[in-house]
Amino acid sequence: MQDIAIYHQTGVAAAAAAFILFLSLLVADVAGVIAKKTPGDIAKADHSSFLFRSNRALGNMNESIAIFIIFALIGILSGADAKWLAYFAWVYVGARFAYLFCYWLNIKLVRSLCFGISLIGLGGMGYVMVRGFL
Repeated sequence: MQDIAIYHQTGVAAAAAAFILFLSLLVADVAGVIAKKTPGDIAKADHSSFLFRSNRALGNMNESIAIFIIFALIGILSGADAKWLAYFAWVYVGARFAYLFCYWLNIKLVRSLCFGISLIGLGGMGYVMVRGFL
């Protein structure tokens, strides 16, 4: 296995993804407290509600971050190309960060575009990961 230090940028991107997840959780929790939501109650499905949007942004991040972590770890362990793994990891992170703010601000078209770009980042990471095995 190659020296793990070459994957520094992928590790930094993973830390940034963790920060985005934490920020999503924090904002959703604060929005729930401000709205006096009972813990465990599901926010009413209403995109005009910041509480709903903050919860959906958190839920959507939860749906994709596991794939990111798996692709990053297996990519590193398989000796995948460090430069491309980091590049696609940062595409994912940047798109997810923009997605988060677009969801909070209810900017639907840009939010969808950011989601698609984050999928490209994940797909690229998956491709680079598989190439690491070849």
